[in-house]
Amino acid sequence: MPDVTIDPGLALRPFRAVRYDTARVDSLAAVTSPPYDLIDEESLARFMAEEPHNVVRLILPQDDYRKAAETLRSWLTSGILTVDDEPALYVYEEVSGSVVQRGLIGAVGVHEDGSGVILPHEHVYPGPVRDRLALMTATEANLEPIFLLYEGGAGSAAARIVDEVASSLAPVLETSTGDDVRHRLWAIRDPAEQAKIAEDLRGRQALIADGHHRYATYQALRRRHDGPGPWDYGLALLVDSVEYPPRLGAIHRVLPALPLSEAVRLAKSAFRVEPVGFDLAAGLERLGAHDDTAFLLGGDGEFVLLTDPDPAQVERSMPEESSDRWRRLDTAVLHRLLIPRVWGVEDDESNVRIVHHDAARAVAKARRGNGTAVILNPLKVPDVLAVAANGEKVPRKSTSFGPKPRTGLVMRTFAAD
Repeated sequence: MPDVTIDPGLALRPFRAVRYDTARVDSLAAVTSPPYDLIDEESLARFMAEEPHNVVRLILPQDDYRKAAETLRSWLTSGILTVDDEPALYVYEEVSGSVVQRGLIGAVGVHEDGSGVILPHEHVYPGPVRDRLALMTATEANLEPIFLLYEGGAGSAAARIVDEVASSLAPVLETSTGDDVRHRLWAIRDPAEQAKIAEDLRGRQALIADGHHRYATYQALRRRHDGPGPWDYGLALLVDSVEYPPRLGAIHRVLPALPLSEAVRLAKSAFRVEPVGFDLAAGLERLGAHDDTAFLLGGDGEFVLLTDPDPAQVERSMPEESSDRWRRLDTAVLHRLLIPRVWGVEDDESNVRIVHHDAARAVAKARRGNGTAVILNPLKVPDVLAVAANGEKVPRKSTSFGPKPRTGLVMRTFAAD
């Protein structure tokens, strides 16, 4: 479908936000959650048990998408959720310790790949896209924002307005969540300010920091419709990476069916293998000292550091069309050489589990199943940006930008928009 129903550039449109009525729930912290793909079964059970109106009942309906739609309608009808009276852009702030991130939440114009406006940097898989498409179709809603980065910086009208609003107006909501993050939200309802932001953004590009599968779902949903409508836009948080540089964390792997001893034995055919003791902190320090490709293996036994992959095997494992920078990514070596060729494991969601940030949790998961945890260093932001600008995509689940927006603070329904 050609991009004829949205602005040709980067567009962030005001919308009527759907938000919890704070008088009808115990607290915003109790009814909100991390993004859907960061919630494991244990966390889901806890969220479900602790609060009957937690947003996980909408974003993770356990394949019963019609139930999620019924729940959403019920909460809107009963007043648990309310719709803002007029369209707005929203300044959203997250504060964690000394880290402050501010950005704009709005309805971003959806473009097809190749437009050069919104740049993906990770591959997506059909299963999660089908899942999110079924949910968005049933609920006719964007229940959590994707996370976009753009380069604004000095002289950017959008950046100036974001900081002026946050420093001069009272927030429309404020809460602190169990992860020790403070969240605040302000509404920009002035059409003149909205117009200045639109003009500033129009010629810019945005990088998808988090939400590749949801953005692919926005695209798929848009293709289903012949004419213009609310599906031409999707809920997004847009952050100026110059003013608020993102944190880039690692995403670790757990191979539950591969014992650590076997993983180490096979790895010797392609890597330098070095035992580093039983202390995770010491192993992480050794891993972090490596600028080149390195992995820390953990499980039932001593931690082992893999370094210096065989250049000839690396070269044979890489796609011919890939750039040198892409080939040097740790996750490229992991997904092209170590997992499928050295270990002979099919790299899919059932054989390779994902753990964001928490190395100790990944190791614990591996030990429970007599498997292997692969602990990685974070990728470098310049490498990710360069790969995306070159039209390439890093392997799946290579990056974890943060801080991520809290799910449930701001939602968008097609009916309200």
